[in-house]
Amino acid sequence: MSITADGLSGPTEPTATASVTDRLVEANRRYAAEFHDPGMDARPVLKVAVVACMDARIDLHAALGLELGDCHTIRNAGGVVTDDTIRSLTISQRALGTRSVVLIHHTGCGMQTITEDFRTDLEAEVGQRPTWSVEAFTDADQDVRQSMARVRTSPFLLHTDDVRGFVFDVHTGLLTEITNK
Repeated sequence: MSITADGLSGPTEPTATASVTDRLVEANRRYAAEFHDPGMDARPVLKVAVVACMDARIDLHAALGLELGDCHTIRNAGGVVTDDTIRSLTISQRALGTRSVVLIHHTGCGMQTITEDFRTDLEAEVGQRPTWSVEAFTDADQDVRQSMARVRTSPFLLHTDDVRGFVFDVHTGLLTEITNK
């Protein structure tokens, strides 16, 4: 890729030596060339926020039949409800009008293969203990219940009556709803 006087790379095809980020930036240039502003604001049309795992196998919009602008999507390792998730949900509800929360974990999650010892290992490697919790779990259903409880009991959230949790099966694409049992 060539760099022009304005610091932007010129339109070239990604090469075998291009970094992944270079490929993404080039794909964005092609996207932007055809992009038309949909004229919507940041408020989700369906007034829903979806919290899900960052797993690359889950295409949330396709799996849930969502279109651009339908929802706020909050993703992290495991799809767990952390302080930062509550922060995002609070802004989503109080500033941008969402009223429903959908929580999605999935089968075969990497968070089921590690433990809180991950933090200890990091501390030994880098000399500093992470301030965050790993939030590892062994039972996805139970962790969805815990995440629902965290949302429902947060004093910062206005709307906690429509909070539902699911486990997405990465082999079938189906959601299984988790209840409070």
